Amino acid sequence: MTHTTPFTSAPPARPPFDAELVPVLHAFRSTVPWLTADTLDQVRELSSTGLPGQPLPDFTAGGAIRVDERTVPGPERELELTVLTPAVGTGPWPLLYYIHGGGMVAGNRHSALSEMLPYIAEGKAVLVSIEYRLAPEHPHPAPVEDCYAGLRWSAENADLLNIDPGHIIAIGFSGGGNLAAAVALLARDRGFPALSHQILGCPMLDDRLQTHSAQMLDRQGAWDRNENLWAWTALLGEGRGTADVSPYAAPARAQDLSGLPRTFIDVGSAESFRDEAIDYAQRLSQAGVGVDLHMWGGGFHGFDIGISQPAISQASLTARDEFIRRALER
Repeated sequence: MTHTTPFTSAPPARPPFDAELVPVLHAFRSTVPWLTADTLDQVRELSSTGLPGQPLPDFTAGGAIRVDERTVPGPERELELTVLTPAVGTGPWPLLYYIHGGGMVAGNRHSALSEMLPYIAEGKAVLVSIEYRLAPEHPHPAPVEDCYAGLRWSAENADLLNIDPGHIIAIGFSGGGNLAAAVALLARDRGFPALSHQILGCPMLDDRLQTHSAQMLDRQGAWDRNENLWAWTALLGEGRGTADVSPYAAPARAQDLSGLPRTFIDVGSAESFRDEAIDYAQRLSQAGVGVDLHMWGGGFHGFDIGISQPAISQASLTARDEFIRRALER
């Protein structure tokens, strides 16, 4: 894959990483290579869970969760869904519609899914996780259309899933945050289904890479400007950064954010997506949407995904957990 770099100068200043996170970041970088065309397969293997030939992870929480692997119709092919249902209780339950991260080029429907298990095990919700097609093999609109198709199927089969179709929460992190935001736009514009909330963790929203934070990391952090450029180009090809990019590919492009569901956004101060996440939250608020925004000082990209020991990670996880629990009760 070729592309023209938008980076013509040295990166601007960035905030320092939180001191407790520095050894965590070093450990991550010693294991996960920088994303390039040459390392894509390795990054995919490291970011995915339960790949072919590997045992599926145990999501049963000691019998508190029923696990159902389903195949449902998709826009161009059948879609694989993982459905997690409380083993006790009667429902109908709220639906957590989970979209995995990975820059829309890596990961799978089981990635980081274990972090969602408490809500299902406690009988708070049903969860559906979608296996969407990845770029560059499947560029836009394949990933978002797969995600929307899985959401639509879930809402249309509310009785089968024992969910409340009026209480659907879209949740995604990083590239999954992009797709959750894009699915919310599609659901609004297509008139179905109505979402009650969207939870966007460190979301990847803007393909133009023109903000201060999008420029400030060059082979630093957990996701730098070179990886960001590569992933966006994988999704959009030579159209990346042009006026032709759809808001369903890059939600920061959306001009009208009215009528979207109540939103939670969090982001680290020392990561590439900081400025676009803050701007999206501000524009949502200006459009009349209820927004909870958290910026965590010193956080790198994904600093709390599977990381719970540093104080900043604990605080972030607590804030998100409290929002999710309120959203499930609403």
